[in-house]
Amino acid sequence: MKGVILAGGSGTRLNPLTRITNKHLLPIYDRPMVTYAIEALVKADVTELMLVTGGTHAGEFLRLLGNGHEYGIGRLLYAYQERPGGIAEALALAERFVGGDRVVVVLADNILERSIAGPVRSFQRQPHGARILLSAVDDPAHLRHLGVPALDSDGRVTKILEKPDDPPSHYAVTGIYFYDERVFEVVSTLEPSSRGELEITDVNNWYVERAQMEYDVLDGFWGDAGESIDAYYAVNDFVRLHGANKG
Repeated sequence: MKGVILAGGSGTRLNPLTRITNKHLLPIYDRPMVTYAIEALVKADVTELMLVTGGTHAGEFLRLLGNGHEYGIGRLLYAYQERPGGIAEALALAERFVGGDRVVVVLADNILERSIAGPVRSFQRQPHGARILLSAVDDPAHLRHLGVPALDSDGRVTKILEKPDDPPSHYAVTGIYFYDERVFEVVSTLEPSSRGELEITDVNNWYVERAQMEYDVLDGFWGDAGESIDAYYAVNDFVRLHGANKG
């Protein structure tokens, strides 16, 4: 299985911190944010990685990470997204790297308390399809700013809604996705959304519609450090006190 870390975007929600750097290079407690995504994958034995980024600070990732060996990476490649075109468009840049393998995609501003080794193993046993990681969120107002799955009486995902006015469950879709080898075919069929981007939710719903979407509910803390300034500092505080990616 290959790993793809998405570390692009303009980071406007963390302005003015992101006027001078990519948000994924900002510190979370005592090291750059992007290193937590790397650590999550390496601890789950996913060590062939591609980092996708863009903007004027892309070269700083190479200066930070180099060949990746210092971080336990076996092979590290880089790709450059020329303009913010959505998560799915960024993933498409990794097609040749992934080849015919399966892939786990991590948005680099997602910080987890616990290891993802269990979900990685579960996806490796899954015969085909996709897998997402969910996190319980008790605040409906917060859910209205996130992707939220609708579940049937058997607990199967029936649809994923982006920023729903009336959240159909109390789970959020985190920025960690698992896909089989068909994902790039799916991305190639997408039309831009009203935002002018290729949406990862459309990819996920393609698998949902074919009853090929599985999920795990995360134990412990999940935070999106790029969601807002308040979220950024909340994630910092949690990691400082409790750590991240624990086995």
